[in-house]
Amino acid sequence: MARYTGPVCRLCRTEQKKLMLKGHRCLSDKCPINKKRPAPGKDPKARPGKRSDYGVQLREKQKLKRIYGMQEKQFSLFFERALRMPGITGENLFALLERRLDNVVYRMRFAVSRSQARQIVLHGHVTVNGKRVDVPSYLVKAEDTIEIEESSKGLIIIKDALKEFGKSGVMPWLQLDPDAMKGKFLAVPRRGDITDLGDIKEQMIVELYSK
Repeated sequence: MARYTGPVCRLCRTEQKKLMLKGHRCLSDKCPINKKRPAPGKDPKARPGKRSDYGVQLREKQKLKRIYGMQEKQFSLFFERALRMPGITGENLFALLERRLDNVVYRMRFAVSRSQARQIVLHGHVTVNGKRVDVPSYLVKAEDTIEIEESSKGLIIIKDALKEFGKSGVMPWLQLDPDAMKGKFLAVPRRGDITDLGDIKEQMIVELYSK
């Protein structure tokens, strides 16, 4: 499975936005966005040029794709699936992305980043409705129960990640028992419920793929 292996902070600098790719580091003073570092390859003294419509649409797609840690082919497949679903394509896309198992594991505070959540899933530490699932792109359904596998509940990385639950809780469409390391995906969120991704303009992504 192809994946990006370069410096992830470079991706945030490219988008000039916190993509939350390194967990706690993104909230620290070490974050390059907090330091207001320029985009890679750019002369900080150069005057910014005006982007074309295509350039603006591309940046929106790249931001969303990178936030969820997906490669281009996989992201385009998710978009095609969203397009075939009834309703608004952009909202359908967000619903599908939020249903990914690696994203749900991250949202439930079992990991400090989506990339760490992906590794936890790949290594077989997660069960869905009592069955082990090791596919990060597995789509969780409403009322599914997600739990850390019994033999994995002693892992330090999961215990450390769960400390964030005491500070921030979980999203309203999730339910979590941190002591049991067990939670429930209550419902598929609506676009308006997903408030932590900033100003992603999904309509621009739809326009990009519609060309």
